[in-house]
Amino acid sequence: MTTLARRLSTIAPSATIEISRRAADMRRQGLDIISLSQGEPDFDTPAHIAQAGKRAIDDGQTRYTDVDGTPELKQAVAAKFERDNGLHYATDQISVGTGGKQVIFNALFALIDPEDEVIIPAPYWVSYPDMVRLAGGMPVCVECDGTQGFKLTPEQLETAITPQTKCLILNSPGNPTGAGYHREELIALGEVLKRHPQVFVISDDIYEYLAYDDWAFTTLAAVVPELFERTLTVNGVSKGYAMTGWRIGFGGGPKDLIRAMAMLQGQMTTNPSAISQAAAVEALNGSREFLEEHLEIFRQRRDMCTAAFNAIDGLSCRAPEGAFYLFISCQGLIGRKTPEGEVLERDVDVARFLLDAAHVAVVPGTAFGLGPWFRISFAAATERLGEACERIAHACETLTDASMTERP
Repeated sequence: MTTLARRLSTIAPSATIEISRRAADMRRQGLDIISLSQGEPDFDTPAHIAQAGKRAIDDGQTRYTDVDGTPELKQAVAAKFERDNGLHYATDQISVGTGGKQVIFNALFALIDPEDEVIIPAPYWVSYPDMVRLAGGMPVCVECDGTQGFKLTPEQLETAITPQTKCLILNSPGNPTGAGYHREELIALGEVLKRHPQVFVISDDIYEYLAYDDWAFTTLAAVVPELFERTLTVNGVSKGYAMTGWRIGFGGGPKDLIRAMAMLQGQMTTNPSAISQAAAVEALNGSREFLEEHLEIFRQRRDMCTAAFNAIDGLSCRAPEGAFYLFISCQGLIGRKTPEGEVLERDVDVARFLLDAAHVAVVPGTAFGLGPWFRISFAAATERLGEACERIAHACETLTDASMTERP
């Protein structure tokens, strides 16, 4: 038997990938599974962006590039930060990686020493704590429940900071909740951070363009300029541009950190795909007219699903400010019994029940650090979303109160 490194015992497989794998297995068995477990837009990459990738192939842009991004892409990223966020970065303050995940991973490996603490508001994207552990650090997960809009308060942040705190990870709008911080909320968090100069911030803005109603996206380094040199602002083309498979993420931050991240990337993956980088240049510099249509479709799906789940006895959720997720409380289903006699004791049981009984794949909230909830992605075809809601409603109607006893 192969003797694996001890560090692997500190992490677990991504819950979203595991659920998707199980759903795929059931689909291969001939079952009609609706998967709402992965955060991937169902739209095709816009044509002008795809054409830029094709041109790159035809033009022979198929060789190695600079380790952490071509000059053209770094210039496009810097222009994006200036145009959209009011953040001024030189190209040597920009890092490009194989998706936003690699950029965050590189940053944590460059920043974290053994036993350093990283504050992570929960619920969180499933990968944050495991990436911290792999870097040798200690994730400090701070529960932010639905009563506070799933957002970290200044008081919670102040309490969580210790002499060992090295970093804070913020994600807005967030995965799995879609919760977005308002400008005033970021300013209030910034006031706490200004009192603790040892704390660096990773701001994960990957869902920036997916904002609904009157909520306006903003980012920490822009609203609290004093934190600019202590913040890595991370973004990418996966979500807003429907380019998940192209795998391009980027970050802007202090030069010394960017140099360290490039050194790490040079020993791991080297450069991201040259073809994907060329397409990302077009994405960042080109037209975003498609985004208005995408946003309207997402908004309609959000509203449809929010209404549907709030109408199901035992389930409830709030309409998110951004992203394309609903985080649904299943507290009302805990303690109920399935037709097969199984009592639902945790959100994991609820997710398994919905997959088995409704053939709908969702992700349990405990994977994101908060139960009993589950996450769905509404980045799926509208018709399939409607069908999924109907299946879940029907499955929940079959549950009974486990405390009830049969009458003689």
